[in-house]
Amino acid sequence: MTARPGLSTDRVVAAAAELADQVGFDKVTVSAVARGFGVKDASLYSHVRSLRELRERVAVLAAEELAGRVGTALMGRSGQQALTAFAEAYRSFALEHPGRYRAIEIRLTPERWAELGGRQLGVDHTYALLRGYGLTEPATTDAARFLLATLHGYVNLERHGGFDHPRPVPASWPSALRALHQTLSTWPTE
Repeated sequence: MTARPGLSTDRVVAAAAELADQVGFDKVTVSAVARGFGVKDASLYSHVRSLRELRERVAVLAAEELAGRVGTALMGRSGQQALTAFAEAYRSFALEHPGRYRAIEIRLTPERWAELGGRQLGVDHTYALLRGYGLTEPATTDAARFLLATLHGYVNLERHGGFDHPRPVPASWPSALRALHQTLSTWPTE
Protein backbone atom coordinates (compact mmCIF):
# COMPACT_ATOMS: atom_id res chain seq x y z
CA MET A 1 0.00 0.00 0.00
CA THR A 2 1.45 3.39 -0.93
CA ALA A 3 1.17 6.49 1.18
CA ARG A 4 -1.21 9.17 0.02
CA PRO A 5 0.62 12.40 -0.96
CA GLY A 6 0.42 15.06 1.74
CA LEU A 7 -0.25 12.60 4.53
CA SER A 8 2.42 11.61 7.02
CA THR A 9 2.45 9.79 10.32
CA ASP A 10 3.00 13.09 12.12
CA ARG A 11 0.03 14.73 10.38
CA VAL A 12 -2.23 11.75 11.05
CA VAL A 13 -1.27 11.66 14.74
CA ALA A 14 -1.67 15.43 15.12
CA ALA A 15 -5.13 15.22 13.54
CA ALA A 16 -6.05 12.37 15.90
CA ALA A 17 -4.86 14.44 18.88
CA GLU A 18 -6.98 17.41 17.75
CA LEU A 19 -9.94 15.12 17.30
CA ALA A 20 -9.39 13.66 20.78
CA ASP A 21 -9.60 17.15 22.27
CA GLN A 22 -12.81 17.86 20.34
CA VAL A 23 -14.78 14.63 20.79
CA GLY A 24 -12.93 12.66 23.46
CA PHE A 25 -10.03 10.26 23.22
CA ASP A 26 -12.23 7.17 23.37
CA LYS A 27 -14.10 8.34 20.25
CA VAL A 28 -10.97 8.64 18.10
CA THR A 29 -11.11 6.07 15.32
CA VAL A 30 -9.16 5.57 12.12
CA SER A 31 -12.39 6.25 10.20
CA ALA A 32 -12.98 9.56 12.00
CA VAL A 33 -9.43 10.73 11.32
CA ALA A 34 -9.66 9.63 7.69
CA ARG A 35 -12.92 11.57 7.28
CA GLY A 36 -11.12 14.67 8.56
CA PHE A 37 -8.62 14.32 5.72
CA GLY A 38 -11.32 13.45 3.19
CA VAL A 39 -9.76 10.07 2.48
CA LYS A 40 -10.64 6.42 2.95
CA ASP A 41 -9.43 4.51 6.03
CA ALA A 42 -6.97 2.54 3.91
CA SER A 43 -5.05 5.75 3.17
CA LEU A 44 -4.06 6.00 6.84
CA TYR A 45 -2.85 2.41 7.22
CA SER A 46 0.42 3.20 5.49
CA HIS A 47 1.09 5.64 8.37
CA VAL A 48 -0.33 3.71 11.33
CA ARG A 49 -0.93 -0.05 11.44
CA SER A 50 -3.99 -0.03 13.69
CA LEU A 51 -6.28 1.99 15.91
CA ARG A 52 -4.20 0.86 18.88
CA GLU A 53 -1.02 2.23 17.32
CA LEU A 54 -2.78 5.49 16.43
CA ARG A 55 -3.91 5.91 20.04
CA GLU A 56 -0.46 4.97 21.37
CA ARG A 57 1.12 7.59 19.12
CA VAL A 58 -1.36 10.20 20.38
CA ALA A 59 -0.38 9.23 23.94
CA VAL A 60 3.31 9.72 23.16
CA LEU A 61 2.65 13.03 21.43
CA ALA A 62 0.54 14.26 24.35
CA ALA A 63 3.10 13.16 26.95
CA GLU A 64 5.84 14.97 25.06
CA GLU A 65 3.72 18.12 24.69
CA LEU A 66 2.97 18.09 28.42
CA ALA A 67 6.64 17.49 29.23
CA GLY A 68 7.63 20.38 26.97
CA ARG A 69 5.20 22.68 28.70
CA VAL A 70 6.37 21.57 32.15
CA GLY A 71 10.04 21.81 31.18
CA THR A 72 9.60 25.36 29.94
CA ALA A 73 7.74 26.30 33.12
CA LEU A 74 10.48 24.85 35.34
CA MET A 75 13.34 26.79 33.74
CA GLY A 76 15.16 28.93 36.27
CA ARG A 77 12.87 27.97 39.14
CA SER A 78 13.31 25.91 42.27
CA GLY A 79 11.42 25.02 45.42
CA GLN A 80 7.91 26.37 45.74
CA GLN A 81 8.21 28.44 42.55
CA ALA A 82 9.17 25.33 40.59
CA LEU A 83 6.35 23.32 42.14
CA THR A 84 3.82 26.02 41.31
CA ALA A 85 5.09 26.32 37.73
CA PHE A 86 5.06 22.53 37.30
CA ALA A 87 1.52 22.24 38.68
CA GLU A 88 0.19 25.19 36.67
CA ALA A 89 1.63 23.77 33.44
CA TYR A 90 0.19 20.34 34.24
CA ARG A 91 -3.25 21.66 35.11
CA SER A 92 -3.52 24.05 32.16
CA PHE A 93 -2.52 21.31 29.73
CA ALA A 94 -5.15 18.95 31.15
CA LEU A 95 -7.88 21.59 30.99
CA GLU A 96 -6.95 22.86 27.51
CA HIS A 97 -6.40 19.42 25.98
CA PRO A 98 -8.82 16.97 27.62
CA GLY A 99 -8.49 14.32 24.91
CA ARG A 100 -4.72 14.40 24.87
CA TYR A 101 -4.66 14.36 28.67
CA ARG A 102 -6.85 11.26 28.63
CA ALA A 103 -4.48 9.66 26.10
CA ILE A 104 -1.59 9.99 28.55
CA GLU A 105 -3.34 7.45 30.77
CA ILE A 106 -2.57 4.66 28.27
CA ARG A 107 -0.01 2.32 29.76
CA LEU A 108 2.96 1.80 27.47
CA THR A 109 6.06 -0.17 28.32
CA PRO A 110 9.40 1.67 28.10
CA GLU A 111 10.21 -0.52 25.10
CA ARG A 112 7.00 0.53 23.32
CA TRP A 113 7.72 4.19 24.09
CA ALA A 114 11.11 3.78 22.44
CA GLU A 115 9.62 1.94 19.43
CA LEU A 116 7.26 4.87 18.88
CA GLY A 117 10.10 7.37 19.15
CA GLY A 118 8.99 8.75 22.49
CA ARG A 119 11.15 10.16 25.26
CA GLN A 120 9.98 10.12 28.84
CA LEU A 121 10.91 13.70 29.64
CA GLY A 122 8.01 14.05 32.06
CA VAL A 123 9.69 11.60 34.41
CA ASP A 124 12.94 13.56 34.22
CA HIS A 125 11.16 16.84 34.99
CA THR A 126 9.30 15.33 37.93
CA TYR A 127 12.46 13.92 39.47
CA ALA A 128 14.36 17.18 38.88
CA LEU A 129 11.62 19.08 40.71
CA LEU A 130 11.78 16.68 43.65
CA ARG A 131 15.58 16.77 43.85
CA GLY A 132 15.08 20.47 44.53
CA TYR A 133 13.40 19.40 47.76
CA GLY A 134 16.50 17.45 48.73
CA LEU A 135 14.88 14.08 48.13
CA THR A 136 16.83 10.98 47.18
CA GLU A 137 15.70 7.44 46.44
CA PRO A 138 13.45 5.82 47.49
CA ALA A 139 11.80 9.01 48.79
CA THR A 140 11.97 10.59 45.33
CA THR A 141 9.87 7.83 43.79
CA ASP A 142 7.39 7.90 46.66
CA ALA A 143 7.05 11.68 46.43
CA ALA A 144 6.71 11.54 42.62
CA ARG A 145 3.82 9.12 42.96
CA PHE A 146 2.18 11.33 45.58
CA LEU A 147 2.67 14.51 43.55
CA LEU A 148 1.30 13.06 40.31
CA ALA A 149 -1.60 11.33 42.05
CA THR A 150 -2.53 14.60 43.73
CA LEU A 151 -2.35 16.65 40.54
CA HIS A 152 -4.14 14.01 38.48
CA GLY A 153 -6.89 13.63 41.07
CA TYR A 154 -7.44 17.37 41.40
CA VAL A 155 -7.51 17.91 37.65
CA ASN A 156 -9.85 14.99 37.00
CA LEU A 157 -12.27 16.10 39.69
CA GLU A 158 -12.17 19.63 38.26
CA ARG A 159 -12.66 18.42 34.67
CA HIS A 160 -15.62 16.24 35.58
CA GLY A 161 -17.40 18.63 37.94
CA GLY A 162 -16.55 16.59 41.02
CA PHE A 163 -16.06 19.61 43.29
CA ASP A 164 -19.71 20.36 43.94
CA HIS A 165 -19.42 23.34 46.29
CA PRO A 166 -20.16 27.07 46.01
CA ARG A 167 -16.47 27.97 46.44
CA PRO A 168 -14.96 28.24 42.94
CA VAL A 169 -12.54 25.40 42.18
CA PRO A 170 -9.75 27.78 41.03
CA ALA A 171 -9.92 29.51 44.43
CA SER A 172 -8.84 26.27 46.15
CA TRP A 173 -5.89 25.66 43.81
CA PRO A 174 -3.36 27.97 45.55
CA SER A 175 -4.13 26.31 48.90
CA ALA A 176 -3.60 22.90 47.37
CA LEU A 177 -0.24 24.00 45.98
CA ARG A 178 0.87 25.43 49.34
CA ALA A 179 -0.12 22.14 51.01
CA LEU A 180 1.86 20.20 48.40
CA HIS A 181 4.90 22.40 48.99
CA GLN A 182 4.65 21.94 52.74
CA THR A 183 4.30 18.19 52.37
CA LEU A 184 7.27 17.90 49.99
CA SER A 185 9.36 20.14 52.22
CA THR A 186 8.82 17.79 55.15
CA TRP A 187 8.75 14.51 53.26
CA PRO A 188 9.56 11.59 55.57
CA THR A 189 12.72 9.67 54.84
CA GLU A 190 13.47 6.09 55.79
